[in-house]
Amino acid sequence: METPPLSQSLTPPTRTHSVLGDIAAFLLRRPPQPTLMQFSSRKEQQGYSRLIMQRIGVYIGEYSVLNIHKIGIEAPIHHVFEELLNWNGDSSCWPNHIANVERVDDAIEKIRIHLLGLQDHPLLRWTNWSDAPLFDLNLLHMQRTPGPSDPDNARYLLYSCEGGYPIGVFVIYVRSSIESRGETEMSQVFMAVGFDFYGKRRWSLFGPVHRIWEAIHNQVTANVLNRFKQLCEWRFERLQAGL
Repeated sequence: METPPLSQSLTPPTRTHSVLGDIAAFLLRRPPQPTLMQFSSRKEQQGYSRLIMQRIGVYIGEYSVLNIHKIGIEAPIHHVFEELLNWNGDSSCWPNHIANVERVDDAIEKIRIHLLGLQDHPLLRWTNWSDAPLFDLNLLHMQRTPGPSDPDNARYLLYSCEGGYPIGVFVIYVRSSIESRGETEMSQVFMAVGFDFYGKRRWSLFGPVHRIWEAIHNQVTANVLNRFKQLCEWRFERLQAGL
């Protein structure tokens, strides 16, 4: 069989090298493709949350803040999921200088994310701050292969999210595209987070806090998913070409 030619348009995402680089790439840059799922009503959002619960066993709609992002990737599900399992501080898809990733014991089961990598700062060695990560992700469940009766060929990672901020759940879900929903790529990736501000639902009633957090979160998440799509499609093309 003849090896398919490499596309001239597919390149890997470029790595950032500083906090300012992260700000430019993840906060200021407009993502090539919007990823935030829009709902016409709270009822529609709750209905979608129940669909997620049926898949992962956790009702993320119970939290005061719920953001769901989605992107299509032209690569097989198993390839996309294996890329997810490689998530670490060396990733070109994550603002690692702003939110430094630490894989505890080099495992995907427990991940700590530190603001600006301050866990190693000498000024913090005399305080308890170095032991309080911005995010403390603990794996609740990982589905590496689809269930026997799963028509969507799904895989996912489900984490509880504690630490400094926020408190809630975080899920990355990968499934086959559904043609009736207008999805054309091989795989669909969902990234969802549900939480109450610092564990307090009433904080979400404070409009400015809610809007500012969502604006930052949605911009960063959209750029993360677009970069992840770029990386998966570039690597899969090279794999097909035998490189």
